[in-house]
Amino acid sequence: MALTRATCAQRSASVRTLVSDVHDLALPDDSFDVVHAHQVIQHVADPVRALTEMRRVCRQGGLVSARDSDYGGFMWYPRLPELDAWLSLYARAARANGGEPDAGRYLPAWMHQAGFQQVTVTASVWCFADDVTRAWWGEMWSERILKSALAGQLLAAGWASGDDLDAISRAWLRWASDPSGLLVIPHVEVIGRK
Repeated sequence: MALTRATCAQRSASVRTLVSDVHDLALPDDSFDVVHAHQVIQHVADPVRALTEMRRVCRQGGLVSARDSDYGGFMWYPRLPELDAWLSLYARAARANGGEPDAGRYLPAWMHQAGFQQVTVTASVWCFADDVTRAWWGEMWSERILKSALAGQLLAAGWASGDDLDAISRAWLRWASDPSGLLVIPHVEVIGRK
């Protein structure tokens, strides 16, 4: 379908942003044809309630979908003990915050509990194996483990020391610079029709 400039302007004028709690969306019932959460459900305290709310604001016949990774299925090479420590610390902090870092494996069950009769389930992976993607991921986590709310939480809770976080940061950079470096992140995708 070709869109004219006027059509594009009309469509963009109808787009608005709303910040709302996914557990209690400030939206009327049956508002949307498609409701999607990408890498969100793993961070919420009550995933079933969140998916139930997403279902509520979806129109009859519409689709609700979600995609989340599963940290328990992460695999990388080379195996660096500091990255094993990173994964353990991340999972501990996520769960302490009310999230579930292994959400991918639970998505189908949560969708059924949210009232969906039929759920289509697929899986995919992110693969970081070339210089560009390894650099992006490695540099992001090298920085994030030192300067983020996660870092502050780990230090404040006494789960890690500054030296521990420095070692993890350096390990991410070592991993990223290894031409044989590989990181595979599994994801589960679910689609339910209301």
